[in-house]
Amino acid sequence: MRAVLQRVTEAACRVDGDITGQIGVGFLVLLGIEDADTEDDLAWLAQKITGMRVFGDENGLMNKALADVNGNILLISQFTLFAQTKKGNRPSFIKAARPDKAIPLYEKMISTLEKLTGKSIATGIFGADMKISLLNDGPVTIIMDTKDKDNH
Repeated sequence: MRAVLQRVTEAACRVDGDITGQIGVGFLVLLGIEDADTEDDLAWLAQKITGMRVFGDENGLMNKALADVNGNILLISQFTLFAQTKKGNRPSFIKAARPDKAIPLYEKMISTLEKLTGKSIATGIFGADMKISLLNDGPVTIIMDTKDKDNH
């Protein structure tokens, strides 16, 4: 599982011109799911996202987590995070999970993040042609991969 976490002051997802999810301060999370992913990966990543201390404190240092700033999450499924670009100029997405595996994990990530934050999670629509707008704050962008969870 891969996530691109962007600290934002605002973000929104539109499908066919309609807003499906929007937030103010918080994280825009682009989530990629691959066939090898498990619920353990999901639990680890959800904890990392909600615990990530990248919001400024009173001294301007990145010491505060999402809860400390009353932040929200906009979660967007993005299979292209598993693009393989080694050969040629047309990326392969063979490692990305198919919808029958990815959708249940995506939905479980939504419910897990809701439990961890105590808030509703704003979302896009799985598999839709989404238009994402955001105001990246900092900019702060962090890439996380569950393959790194066992490396010290």
